[in-house]
Amino acid sequence: MTQRQAALSGKITREMELVAHAENCCIDFVRKQIVSGEACLPCNSKHTLADPKIIGNGFKIKINANIGTSPDLFDPDLEFKKVDIAIKYGADAIMDLSTGDNIREIRRAIRERCTVPLGTVPIYQVACQLLHQNKSIEDMSIDEFFKVIEQHGEDGVDFITVHCGVTKSALDRLKIQQRTMGIVSRGGSFLARWMIKNKKENPLFEHYDRLLEIAREFDMTLSLGDGLRPGCLMDATDRAQIEELITLGELTDRALNAGVQVMVEGPGHVPMDQIEMNMKIQKSICKQAPFYVLGPIVTDIAPGYDHITSAIGGAIAAKSGADFLCYVTPAEHLRLPSIDDVKIGTIASKIAAHAADLSKNRSDAWKKDRQMAIARKKLDWDAQIACAIDPTIAREFRSSAPPMDESVCSMCGKYCAIKGLEEVL
Repeated sequence: MTQRQAALSGKITREMELVAHAENCCIDFVRKQIVSGEACLPCNSKHTLADPKIIGNGFKIKINANIGTSPDLFDPDLEFKKVDIAIKYGADAIMDLSTGDNIREIRRAIRERCTVPLGTVPIYQVACQLLHQNKSIEDMSIDEFFKVIEQHGEDGVDFITVHCGVTKSALDRLKIQQRTMGIVSRGGSFLARWMIKNKKENPLFEHYDRLLEIAREFDMTLSLGDGLRPGCLMDATDRAQIEELITLGELTDRALNAGVQVMVEGPGHVPMDQIEMNMKIQKSICKQAPFYVLGPIVTDIAPGYDHITSAIGGAIAAKSGADFLCYVTPAEHLRLPSIDDVKIGTIASKIAAHAADLSKNRSDAWKKDRQMAIARKKLDWDAQIACAIDPTIAREFRSSAPPMDESVCSMCGKYCAIKGLEEVL
């Protein structure tokens, strides 16, 4: 029985109890949001989560951290360390995007150390398997694809990205439109190549009921991927993106009717003035289903700083209706992220999520900022560091200052506004 089926039948699961406690909300609210489809609780029946998360309307904004090997940098131990550092600094989910060797073994090892929901993109494994056979993605068989999806379910993966909306119709629209960047999604590109070469419809779309059967068997949440997401600001909110979103809205209904949990993925690269509109369009078309966005990145000219461009977009998106932010690291568009990149990307995304929670007047978010304000008023440096989202870096900055009056900082010193006013009063 899936979490959705349990909710529909009025049952309360262990995971519902845990997330209700973590969110400081009524357990019946958790159940009702799952029933309505406005929230999902990714939790594979074969993966007992120590720290399950609920994603959707009425709950804290969640963030995801992507990790995984590549053919050019195959170091599983490095990726395991990334999992640990991402969770330490607040990631609510981990996605394994490995495209190197031994994908299944690495996935299982990550699952064993992952206390939060684990996501994957099954078509990556298919592409890698074919490459080892000196074949390309165009040689993929439909049965081979679905067998891999089933493997991910058996291995305890909690949610999978499936690019079901990259249809023949959407590709025709893309050709007419003449996008600047074309398709930037790896999964979307794989499927587009297969469809064009084989002159067939997307198997995930054509055989969607088969996908639903597998997802229902293992209670894998479907993350309906945005294979046609914009890869630059010039392509934001174009016809191809919206056509895919309309398809995903219809597939959301079918998943919910089948007892399968679902969330919808969104853009990408979007200028700030279009972010709120994008969130509202998605929520309308997909009937308030949880929205999972990459960034969004608000300018294309900041390689090396895209953790900042995405944090700006993520804060606006979450305030406007997005429920789940996929982090972006400083290495985005340039290379595989390092451990430090993962830490920085996680913290940047966590700041965006927290800022959005404040804007939604969540009492738990405001409690943290109130504690920091009181500590600053008291010039209590230890308390300020304890309140910080990254206490380690806060302490490093504080301790690196030149010798001074310890009650102030080296920015203002004896001209400290707070201390000066206190002395007069």
